[in-house]
Amino acid sequence: MATSAAVPAMIPTENAIPPALLKVCFALFVINATFFPAAYVSHCWIYDANGQGIPTDFINVFAAGKLVLQETPALAYDWDIQKQVELDFLKQDFPGYFAWHYPPPFLFVASLLAQLPYAAAFVGWVSISLLPYLAVMRAIVGRAFGLLLAVGFPMVLSNTLVGQNGFLTAALIGGTLYLLPTRKVLSGICLGLLTYKPQYGFLFPIVLIAASEWTVFFTAAATAVVVALASWLAFGAESWQAFFHWMPTFSQAFLVEGKATWWKLQSLYSVVRYLGGVEQLAWTFQWVLTAAVAATLVAMWRSHVRYSLKAAALAVGALLTTPYLFMYDMMVLAIPVAYLIRLGITSGFRAYELPALAFAVGLIVIFILFGIPVGFVATATVGALILRRAGPWWRPAPARASVAAAIGA
Repeated sequence: MATSAAVPAMIPTENAIPPALLKVCFALFVINATFFPAAYVSHCWIYDANGQGIPTDFINVFAAGKLVLQETPALAYDWDIQKQVELDFLKQDFPGYFAWHYPPPFLFVASLLAQLPYAAAFVGWVSISLLPYLAVMRAIVGRAFGLLLAVGFPMVLSNTLVGQNGFLTAALIGGTLYLLPTRKVLSGICLGLLTYKPQYGFLFPIVLIAASEWTVFFTAAATAVVVALASWLAFGAESWQAFFHWMPTFSQAFLVEGKATWWKLQSLYSVVRYLGGVEQLAWTFQWVLTAAVAATLVAMWRSHVRYSLKAAALAVGALLTTPYLFMYDMMVLAIPVAYLIRLGITSGFRAYELPALAFAVGLIVIFILFGIPVGFVATATVGALILRRAGPWWRPAPARASVAAAIGA
């Protein structure tokens, strides 16, 4: 009786998808699928009613690519020059900057897209980067429902609207984790390519070392070196010098002065700043959280917790430990959600899990529509579900001899 009482209530699914989950995902998919054709026709996406480009994040990719084609890739990092190129293509002014701040390897992508007309490059980038994300989500969930879950995720709308790279980031993190148990070299390649977003790579080396995943570790390192060397050969040492030269300016603008407005960042750091906290206080909270997450992940990855929970926890940790978490990168949250959905479908959902996931989705919708930085709470909610699923994994299992002695007594 005591054992039965300790087991959380489960929603029996018989390896089926709960109808409520299916309906919600389908409704969100319909919203995402119908929004963009309607927005384009009504001149709310890509081009306005005057035929001018609408200022969005994608223009920085396109402009950087044009500077590469003009054989001046290092100038992409100069905020004023980059903005002038953007103005030439959009044919209208806009406040602030869409600055280029990615490491030089991402200039390969930018230069390919810049060879297309602007609208084709915009739609092409979103469509092509969507494909690996769909493949990873399908693989993690283990059935076709993963595709519906992927396209129904609320951040699909936000990421597609501005032409950002959230699909690619989610695909690389998800690919790293999904492939790690069986295809370690491919997993390492995915992780090495993730260096285009270095703020999400902090935890991976720590966890890989703790878990003695040396093949993945060294493959990722080699991939990162090869990609960096290729960009150095293609775009010159000046591009790397410009990248490091402009990094302090970017950090000052977005993490100190809040030029992008704090609600667009979904980290603990940004929440503290949004609520009026000073920079030092925000960094204190962020570093304490980072240390706690890193320690938890090391312990979890050295434990006997099932791999799907370890993978989901690492994906959540990648989001929690960076102060620079723009709203479109919340696409990565789809990866741990996919792992939780897979566990729920195959072994039953606990009574609180689907309501908690609905709560997290609701928070994402709130920050998209109302500009309130509650994405951090959504991430923390998913993290809490993962830890609850893992159970008391931090407790060492009793030795066989101790168990036998206890039975004998």
